[in-house]
Amino acid sequence: MSNLNYNGNKKVVLKVENVSKWFGSVQALDDISIEIYDREIVGLVGDNGAGKSTLIKIISGNFPPDEGYIYIENKRVNFKSPMDARKIGIETVYQDLSLCENLDSAANLFIGRELCRKFLGMDFLQIGKMEEKTQEVIRKIDINIPSVKEMVQFLSGGQRQAISLGRFVAWGQKLVLLDEPTAALGVKETSKVLRLITNIRNEIPFSMILISHNLQQIFEVVDRIIVLRHGKVIAIKEKIKTDPDEIVSYITGAIFIK
Repeated sequence: MSNLNYNGNKKVVLKVENVSKWFGSVQALDDISIEIYDREIVGLVGDNGAGKSTLIKIISGNFPPDEGYIYIENKRVNFKSPMDARKIGIETVYQDLSLCENLDSAANLFIGRELCRKFLGMDFLQIGKMEEKTQEVIRKIDINIPSVKEMVQFLSGGQRQAISLGRFVAWGQKLVLLDEPTAALGVKETSKVLRLITNIRNEIPFSMILISHNLQQIFEVVDRIIVLRHGKVIAIKEKIKTDPDEIVSYITGAIFIK
């Protein structure tokens, strides 16, 4: 049987307790219970339809659970929207990037968080400060962007992903959810992103959940691996106590935990 408990006195950042979710007659999640600890990186894996994205969307406030509870630092939360999750320090980077192509890099990084100052009772954007902050974030990510004033529609796939990743570097406080963050990237850019994910926790105190179909990438950066199958948690393994072959066996059902 897989080790469904993780030893050690660690601070629990996220607790998902007995969460289930239905879409009509289809049950997407079935009694999910997991914990994410302080400053750890957890890989969330499973075949298509396993429930990974549904779980991420519940944690990030996009969907409410039909059953069960979510706790952040031992406090029960009831998110009404993704903005509620962002307000308490949960940032999400989706595979589709969710960028506004008619805005520049700085505007995309600060979307919903624009810096403004009042003058004669009116709000004016502090464009210079936002551009300066964006340049700092891009330097930290180490993915080249010609100008933070360039419209996103003219950037490459890797450069667009850099802007999306910049959001969690700039705003992540407690937990970052990464849904296939390297899907649109080439080999060189993927390597930079994986290095960023590994290094960033040494600078910024938050935890991460990484969804990826690429087990090589998962094993490169994570501390633990959670395997979903048909909406259930069937394995939680410390990386140092497993290997890709075993994880594939859980994903495919060759090993099944009742």
